[in-house]
Amino acid sequence: MLDKQNKYTGRRIRSSYFTTIISISLVLFMLGILGLIILNAKQISNHVKENIGFSIILKEGIKEVDIAQIQKSLDAESFVKSTHFIHPDSAAAELQRELGEDFINFLGYNPLLSSIDVKLNADYANTDSLSVIESNLSDNPKIKEVFYQKDLVSLVNENVNKISFYLLAFSALLLTIAMALINNTIRLSIYSKRFLIKTMQLVGAKSSFIQKPFILKGIGNGIIASTISIGLILIFLYYLEKQIPEIIDFNNIELYGALFLMVIILGILISWISTILAVRKFLRMETGNLYY
Repeated sequence: MLDKQNKYTGRRIRSSYFTTIISISLVLFMLGILGLIILNAKQISNHVKENIGFSIILKEGIKEVDIAQIQKSLDAESFVKSTHFIHPDSAAAELQRELGEDFINFLGYNPLLSSIDVKLNADYANTDSLSVIESNLSDNPKIKEVFYQKDLVSLVNENVNKISFYLLAFSALLLTIAMALINNTIRLSIYSKRFLIKTMQLVGAKSSFIQKPFILKGIGNGIIASTISIGLILIFLYYLEKQIPEIIDFNNIELYGALFLMVIILGILISWISTILAVRKFLRMETGNLYY
């Protein structure tokens, strides 16, 4: 009978131990993913902004040498990320695919002009910069028009700023929830040892002596959980890099090193604080209340 009870108790302790580590690992994984988003927020924002651009419509009859000169001068500008020349025939073929009909045969000529599509560097993807760029380019006698969607540019910049604010607020909320979850998980794991804690206290053991093995084990659990969560983050990064390679930059080792160090520190710190609070709770508790 005693052997069965000991086996049952052992299973409960092992189950509690694994539950604690898995729970902490999952919480740290979520914090790590959030940290990853925050650390890559600038790159994600730049990726969105650098898809903003404008089209330069060239005047009819412009020579190829003039087109090459305009494109070359654009490529040398600090606000330009890339340029792409579009021939009138290519533009007409694309428009025909979109419309689903041959408008050139209907009109008898190709009304489209040569153009250059320009993609902006992220720092210039705002309405103020684009207004200045538009004004300067419009002075060129070989350029007929500079076209871009003003409303879209304003909307993108507004949404990027809003998302950054909401992301920081969500980070603070998730960190608070994570600490509460880990604290409750550790408290439940120590609950099974409440009688041992009280017995050690009753025989005269100092609080620091009683707390020490629990704290060391809590720190160990934090390290193990952090290692598991880092492994999960690496798997997530690998998958994300396959799907959206332009957002994830594996060359920035310092960035990911800082992220993994943050996960380890959070795992150790939260486990350490939660363990101390849980053990102190049972140290202060009256013996009679341990049964409830």
